Amino acid sequence: MASQPSREPNAEPVGTGSVGEHLFRLLVEGVKGHAIFLLDEQGKVVSWNAGAERVTGYDADGVIGHHFSMFYPPEDVAEGKPQRALEVATATGVAQDTGWRIQRDGTRFWAEVTLTALRNSDGSLHGFATMTRDLTESRRVQTLENEGKRTNEFIAMLGHELRNPLAPIRNAVGILERKAVSPEINWCKDVISRQVSHLARLVDDLLDVSRITSGKIQLEKELVDLNSFVSTAVESVRAATAEYGHRLELKLPDQPVQIIGDPTRLTQVIVNLLNNATMYTPNGGLIEVDLEQRGGFAYVRVRDNGIGMSGELLESAFDLFVQGHRALDRPEGGLGIGLTLVKRIVELHGGAVSGSSPGDGLGSQFEVSLPAIENNVAPVRRLKSPPRAMTPRKVLVVDDNIDAANSLAALLEMSGHTMSVAHSGADALHLATVDVPDIILLDIGLPAMNGYEVARRLRELPDMSRCRLIAITGYGQESDKRTAAAAGFDAHLVKPVDYALLVEILEGLDD
Repeated sequence: MASQPSREPNAEPVGTGSVGEHLFRLLVEGVKGHAIFLLDEQGKVVSWNAGAERVTGYDADGVIGHHFSMFYPPEDVAEGKPQRALEVATATGVAQDTGWRIQRDGTRFWAEVTLTALRNSDGSLHGFATMTRDLTESRRVQTLENEGKRTNEFIAMLGHELRNPLAPIRNAVGILERKAVSPEINWCKDVISRQVSHLARLVDDLLDVSRITSGKIQLEKELVDLNSFVSTAVESVRAATAEYGHRLELKLPDQPVQIIGDPTRLTQVIVNLLNNATMYTPNGGLIEVDLEQRGGFAYVRVRDNGIGMSGELLESAFDLFVQGHRALDRPEGGLGIGLTLVKRIVELHGGAVSGSSPGDGLGSQFEVSLPAIENNVAPVRRLKSPPRAMTPRKVLVVDDNIDAANSLAALLEMSGHTMSVAHSGADALHLATVDVPDIILLDIGLPAMNGYEVARRLRELPDMSRCRLIAITGYGQESDKRTAAAAGFDAHLVKPVDYALLVEILEGLDD
C-alpha cells in the first residue's frame, strides 16, 4: 500500500491531508453499530473504528498490523476461508459472507461481513474495506421463530395422531351404552369413557395452548350471565370431584353478573381451575367457588384446602409446562398447561388472573377478574327446539382407519340409519355413484386422495346436490375448518366425535 500501517484508530491508509479523506474518516468513526476497518493488500488490519471495537471487543492496539483471519474460527482458517474471501473480492470487487466470528474474550458471534476491494487510479490493488454486522440477536430471534413454527406443526400432527385412536374407542363405548351388559362390563365401559374424555381434554388443551400462543385463536363473544354460567361449569365437574370425596361448594350473588365473552373459552377457564384444585387436594378436601361483582369487574375465585403452593411456584405457575408436586395418588394429572391456558384466555377477554397460597399444605386460591357490564341487561336466552325423533338416513362413512370407520358405522346403525363404509377416496366415489347417500362422514387424512379432494370430486357428481358432507378429522384448527368449507363440506367435527353432537348436526342439516 502507499502508506505504512498505523496503530492509530483514525489512521489514513490512502495518503493524508485531503478533505475527502478527512470526511470519510469522520463518517467511519461515527458509525457505532458496524465494525468498519481497512486491510492492506495481504489482509492485515490498518485502521479500526469505534464500532469495530464494540462488535469484537478488540481495541486498535490489539488488531492493527494483524491479519484479519484472527476473527475467524480456527476451523474456518484451516479451510482457507479468509484467503478465499480476499481472492473473491480481488477478482469480483466484493465478497460477502455470513458466519461465526471470534470476539476478544473467545466467544463467537454470528456476523454478516462485506469485503470490498479498493483500487488506485491506475487499477492496482490498494487494499480492502471491511464492514461487519453483528447478527447474533436477529439470528437467535429467527431460530426461536423457526423452532416455534416447527413446535406448532408437531403439536398439530401429534393431536391428529392421538385423536385417531381415540375415535374408535369412543365409538365402541357408545355401542356398549346401547347394549344390556353385566355390571362388570358396565363398570369397564364407564372407566373407558372417563379416560377417553380425559385424553381428549389433554389433546384439546395441548392444541389450544399452541393456537393461543401463536395468535391463531379468535373469540366468539356474546352476552354471558355468569351466575348461570359458573353454576353450569361447576356442575359439569361435580361428579369428578366427588370421586375423590371432595366437597364442592358454590356461592353466587343475588344480583345477576354479566360480561361479554366466549362461553366455550370461559368454560375452559373455570373447568381447568377446578380440575387443578381437584388434582392438588388430598381426598376428602374442600373446594369453594364464589362469584361477585365490584364496579366494572366480575371476580371468580376458586379456593381449595389442598397441598398449597410455594412462593417460587406461584411466580411461575402460569408458565407453560410448569407443575407443582403431584402426589402418587394423582397419576392422571395434566401436562402443566392448564394455568397457561387460563391466563391467555382471560387476557384475551381483557381480564387478569392471579394465584395465592399461605404456603405448603395450606391450600391455594385463584382469582379471575373480567370486565363486567355495570348496568345489567336482560340475559340472552337460547331456546332449543324440543328433541325430534331420529330420522333414518343413508349414511356413508369414509375413513382409512378401519376400526374408526366400522365402529362409527355400527353406532349409527344402532340408531336406525342405513350404513355403508369405504376406506379410501376411490371407494367412496364409487359407492356414492352406486347408491347416493343422504350424508357422508368423511375423514380428511386419507391416503392417495385426501378428504378435501374427495369432497371436491363428490360435489362434481350428478345427484349429489342434496347429499350433506361432514368432515370428521383429527385436524381441528380454524384454518382446517376454512379449508373444509371451501372444499364443499357442510360441517366439521373433530375426533373423537361427541355422539350427541353428531346426532344434533345430522338432525339439523335439513333446517
